[in-house]
Amino acid sequence: MLNRITLPVTPFMQNCSLVWCSATHKAALIDPGGETERLLAAIAERQLTLERIILTHGHLDHVGATGELMARTGVPVDGPGEEDAYWIDGLPRQAQMFGFDPVPGFTPDRWLSAGDTVAVGEERLKVFHCPGHTPGHMVLVHEGQRLAFVGDVLFQGSIGRTDFPGGNHEQLIHSIKHTLLPLGDDITFVPGHGPESTFGFERLHNPFLR
Repeated sequence: MLNRITLPVTPFMQNCSLVWCSATHKAALIDPGGETERLLAAIAERQLTLERIILTHGHLDHVGATGELMARTGVPVDGPGEEDAYWIDGLPRQAQMFGFDPVPGFTPDRWLSAGDTVAVGEERLKVFHCPGHTPGHMVLVHEGQRLAFVGDVLFQGSIGRTDFPGGNHEQLIHSIKHTLLPLGDDITFVPGHGPESTFGFERLHNPFLR
């Protein structure tokens, strides 16, 4: 079974997910946007072994702690898609733009593509490419538990911004309607910010999808 907790970090209240395999106690951090000490404490408190970091996209509020976590733990980084390399290369500029302290840069060990899988212990997350918020945005789905980690593609009652460089509104709507929603109304998703929802609820009630 894949266990999880959501740890909102930084003033952006970005939902970092700590996920772990109940059989092996191996864990991953999805989108560690900041607050390295707090994330490491959450792992230690549960006696887990951090196996990897997984990134949905390259925006600073989702990747801000990655370089420091890599240096501290030596774990590999999976994702996002290579189309987001310019965001990661530009981390110093992003930090300046958003008023963050400088963050160490990093290079992912593995760029993700649609159809890839990422292991967390004995559990598997399937990768879906959902561009629009950023060109290389990936979504992670645990098919058995009907659970998705969608980054900034979809929110409860809203959708991701498309006014940053590389954003595309039509592409984002296409990603939601043709990649995410067909996976099933029963899928619960963890967005990059704010409360969880289900694909079915958003299909019926999200004003941006009507």
